[in-house]
Amino acid sequence: MTETTDCVFCKIAAGQIPSHRLFEDADCFSFLDISPLAEGHTLLVPKRHFQSLADVPEDLLGRTFMALPRLVRAVTAATEAEGCNVLVNDGRVAGQVVPHVHIHVIPRLKGDSLGYRWNTGAYPEGRAEELCARIGQGLQ
Repeated sequence: MTETTDCVFCKIAAGQIPSHRLFEDADCFSFLDISPLAEGHTLLVPKRHFQSLADVPEDLLGRTFMALPRLVRAVTAATEAEGCNVLVNDGRVAGQVVPHVHIHVIPRLKGDSLGYRWNTGAYPEGRAEELCARIGQGLQ
């Protein structure tokens, strides 16, 4: 996949839209989110356009994720954060706003009021085994 003319992240990658860029290599780049959930909220973005995580070649995704430890260390140190959320929203129903794969690094401080809690559930008897078998088939 290549750059798309209407993708904001492709335009940022091409230098057509300014950003507060933190780093860049041959495969990806990172910049401060324009609508941060917390100071230092950073995005890590592959330069090539892919809408879904499932579309990104494994080697490119691996090289992109290899940048995360260094980025997390830098963001948490600069913001004096006690931790961070690292997440990917994959698909509109999952909260993905920009249809270009990107990874959020959101610094967290105790009492920051960001929340971020999921309502957990439990599997009915036998359902976990059924799902495990179905997912396993897809991995072969």
